[in-house]
Amino acid sequence: MLHLTDIQLQDNKTFLAMINHVLSVDGFYFSTTYDLTHTLQRLSNTSPEFQEMSLLERADQRFVWNGHLLRELSAQPEVHRFALPVLHGFITMHSCSINGKYFDWILISRRSCFRAGVRYYVRGIDSEGHAANFVETEQIVHYNGSRASFVQTRGSIPLYWSQRPNLKYKPRPLINKVANHMDGFQRHFDSQVIIYGRQIIINLVNQKGSEKPLEQAFATMVSSLASGMIRYIAFDFHKECKNMRWDRLSILVDQVAEMQDELSYFLVDPAGKVLTNQEGVFRSNCMDCLDRTNVIQSLLARRSLQAQLQRLGVLHVGQKLEEQDEFEKIYKNAWADNANACAKQYAGTGALKTDFTRTGKRTQLGLIMDGWNSLIRYYKNNFSDGFRQDSIDLFLGNYSVDELDSHSPLSVPRDLKFLALPIIMVVAFSMCIICLLMAGDTWTETLAYVLFWGVASIGTFFIILYNGKDFVDAPRLVQKEKID
Repeated sequence: MLHLTDIQLQDNKTFLAMINHVLSVDGFYFSTTYDLTHTLQRLSNTSPEFQEMSLLERADQRFVWNGHLLRELSAQPEVHRFALPVLHGFITMHSCSINGKYFDWILISRRSCFRAGVRYYVRGIDSEGHAANFVETEQIVHYNGSRASFVQTRGSIPLYWSQRPNLKYKPRPLINKVANHMDGFQRHFDSQVIIYGRQIIINLVNQKGSEKPLEQAFATMVSSLASGMIRYIAFDFHKECKNMRWDRLSILVDQVAEMQDELSYFLVDPAGKVLTNQEGVFRSNCMDCLDRTNVIQSLLARRSLQAQLQRLGVLHVGQKLEEQDEFEKIYKNAWADNANACAKQYAGTGALKTDFTRTGKRTQLGLIMDGWNSLIRYYKNNFSDGFRQDSIDLFLGNYSVDELDSHSPLSVPRDLKFLALPIIMVVAFSMCIICLLMAGDTWTETLAYVLFWGVASIGTFFIILYNGKDFVDAPRLVQKEKID
């Protein structure tokens, strides 16, 4: 490193901090014997040649988060046994017992490394049809040699849209008015149909306010595509469940019950004979594909698990999974942990609404915790997500460091108002408080000072809010058009 300039040395420290940040996030998994990147159904439908490949060669590249780091080893087959694919997401395994019958219950969430990033800087799809925050979640049961699985997906609304942070609590989402939405939309669903089969879209966004245009655009695109392999269902989660009426989620579950029975699930017997295949997936989404989405996925997964355990003989005829208290506790906590893992990786905090997932009901404490997490999300999304986005792009190879580049991508000059306006606001607010604390004999004079400094601080606050995009922590390593 002796040949590096002082600026490059400083940049190198920042780059190392970025790599360390990514590696410090929970949720990286690997196996020396099992292919974590594929579902049971995909693994059952493979050739002998596939089975002989190394884990790195045969891995589903969507879920190989260390692919860029292994690029040199990938070109050398003789060292593939030292190169294991790393999955990012969530995995939990539990040995469970119902009616004295023991089975293994496993939950795996695989986050895609294509169009990866953080909440407000990565939305929608890219030109290749990759959706932001795409996650494949598989629920697996092992019992007496038989194996069953049920797969669901989640992903950002597959249009060209953005929602850049600007200091407002909820930035307005913007749909790109000049992009060819159908091209990316069709690429996305063509690949989804090839991989998973039929697509049952469950769109959980609000059907009024700032989310309404996205819901309408999504519905219009599905209608225009006119594919018999795609079914669209809009369910306004917040409207249906307002006033703590979370029991109304059963409306959606009942609405899609027949479709879920048609999709079925994957089941293979101890001899390796495939008894049923899953014919398609539920593709759920809300705005972030986190909180609302996870609640719905857990309900659909439970319904599938009920059918699987009855067919395997674990549950007696007429028995309900909800009545098995010990297993229910394991099940609900695992899905809540899954929600927290996915939320921390995308939004920077634990998930919202996990009190319902853990307990089956909405609680006042849960509302308070949601408020706290929302506050932390607001801070991180506005003041630290630029660094987080840069870290992910560097780790995945979306940005490559070039020693010969004389210009440092990290040295972005700040406008004078970036420093001046916050200082003015703090000083004005402080003077307002001081005037109140040091009130003299003449309240008229004190009130005049308080009004002056109060107006100054509030006025400066609104100026900062109006220019919000200039004050947030934005990514510096990737060109703007690449992340929009």
